[in-house]
Amino acid sequence: MSFDERTRLLIGDEGVDRLAGARILVFGLGGVGGYVCEALARAGVGALDIVDNDEIDETNINRQIIATRDTIGREKIRVMMNRIRSINPNCKLTGYDCFYLPDDDSAGLFDFSNFDYVVDAIDTVAAKVDIIARCKDAGTPVISAMGTGNKMDAGRFQIADISKTSVCPLARVMRKELRDRGITDVKVLFSKEEPVKTGQRTPGSISYVPPVAGLLMAGQVIRDILNEKH
Repeated sequence: MSFDERTRLLIGDEGVDRLAGARILVFGLGGVGGYVCEALARAGVGALDIVDNDEIDETNINRQIIATRDTIGREKIRVMMNRIRSINPNCKLTGYDCFYLPDDDSAGLFDFSNFDYVVDAIDTVAAKVDIIARCKDAGTPVISAMGTGNKMDAGRFQIADISKTSVCPLARVMRKELRDRGITDVKVLFSKEEPVKTGQRTPGSISYVPPVAGLLMAGQVIRDILNEKH
């Protein structure tokens, strides 16, 4: 029995073939993006391009799927690629060890029209807006993660158009930036939970919240590809 046999029972041969033929670009391999990649690989997505320039740190262990005592100090991109290969050896992998910025050489590495879907799981507002704008120009579906830090209730996550978001401070900033650029119809994941006030600049996190966000985003991507509704 192949690794995708249970998936095939649920979505049929056509669905499995559709996922195997999909190429998805994921920005960020942290608490959210790592679980996006995990779910896409286990679902049988045929090609993943992943982007991150960070190394695994001890502080990542509480929430990031690739972070263990054994992987501290290693490049996230390499650890994730090895993990995906061990899950789905048929997945075509391309890794980019870079920090994406709009006016940097990194922006020229990607032809967004080559992808069936783009996932934004990074934190930098300028980069998030630029990724969304480039996807819109290319006609490529994109989903963007809003804030998952300082949250305790993973059941408050929703996926909606950016115009329907509320409560989330990052979503408020993104609404303005996208509105100023005239960009509409952007699918995002956000939380309606008020952030916990920690008194620290660095956001707090807990084991189950970012992973739930990542799995919800991956699920949305998979359903959209299967249903061809973008």
